[in-house]
Amino acid sequence: MAENFRLLAINPGSTSTKMGVFDREKIIFQHTLRHSVEELSQYERVSHQYEFRKNAILKILSENKIDIYSLRAVVGRGGLLKAIEGGTYQVNKAMLNDLKKELQGEHASNLGGIIAHEIAQAIGVKAFIVDPVVVDELQDVARVSGLKEIKRKSIFHALNQKAVARRHAKNKGLRYEDMNLIVVHLGGGISVGAHRKGRVVEVANALDGEGAFSPERTGGLPVGDLIRLCYSGKYTYEEMKKMIAGNGGMVSYLNTNNAIEVGKRIDNGDKYAEHIYYAMAYQVIKEIGSCAAVLRGNVDGILVTGGIAYDRRFTNWIEESVNFISDIYIYPGEDELAALAEGGLRVLEDMEKAKEYR
Repeated sequence: MAENFRLLAINPGSTSTKMGVFDREKIIFQHTLRHSVEELSQYERVSHQYEFRKNAILKILSENKIDIYSLRAVVGRGGLLKAIEGGTYQVNKAMLNDLKKELQGEHASNLGGIIAHEIAQAIGVKAFIVDPVVVDELQDVARVSGLKEIKRKSIFHALNQKAVARRHAKNKGLRYEDMNLIVVHLGGGISVGAHRKGRVVEVANALDGEGAFSPERTGGLPVGDLIRLCYSGKYTYEEMKKMIAGNGGMVSYLNTNNAIEVGKRIDNGDKYAEHIYYAMAYQVIKEIGSCAAVLRGNVDGILVTGGIAYDRRFTNWIEESVNFISDIYIYPGEDELAALAEGGLRVLEDMEKAKEYR
């Protein structure tokens, strides 16, 4: 009988902390802590919140009679670290230093590794992170931007993309490392990745203005017009940043980031909403075609995931245009807690070796 490994998965967001306790792949407890603006405003920086959030997690576990000493590992969401290849990493001193000093920026995900380490250290087990957003497995030619001063970066929904790819491979009785896949993440941000034999060799920087536009982000823009807008005197640097990530995409055109609401507008005859929504799908279709070319047409499957993947109207638009490339598989939603637990479990079961962050 297989050993019953118990793991705690922690996924901090800007105003919430999601947590789940797993016995192997089976979730036995799940909870979302909501943090008020008043609670968080007392901390000068996001990184200073870790003690507050850690104590809130421990309190909930205690109230629900979950013995922390039954845990075999604690797994946290990876943050804005140095660019690293995908996989499960044991939290070490170098990682903690970079998370605490917010190496590549201030973000709630930076708290994942810190909190995991704090809890794990107290009970004598290991702490891990899994596939953070800075996973970078681009082939070298993909880093060339067209301007010597700028190098293309890999920042995308690595945790969900790789988790879905691994689950799909398992469903097919194959290894992720033996397949060529295109994975489409459809959420508040959109990313489309070309996965070649277990490595994401091509993907747009989904955070910073590449690829398809999304509910909240502009994606790639006509560069000349963008430069003119930046120097128009109408907007500050911070306003331009917010325009590209936060107030771009559907928000810019339709004043909402809610795909369900847009779907209702379309059902009620709003042709403009349909036009913009289809335009978003159209840009995703172009990204899929680009990834298919990178994989030289050798594509074992196109996997569509994320919240918008629940919308059959949207996924049908995609399928109608790209089903000539490969079969399409819909995996709606995103289960990041399960993805974190699965990453930790692979190490505990010796299916993969934990990587060292340097």
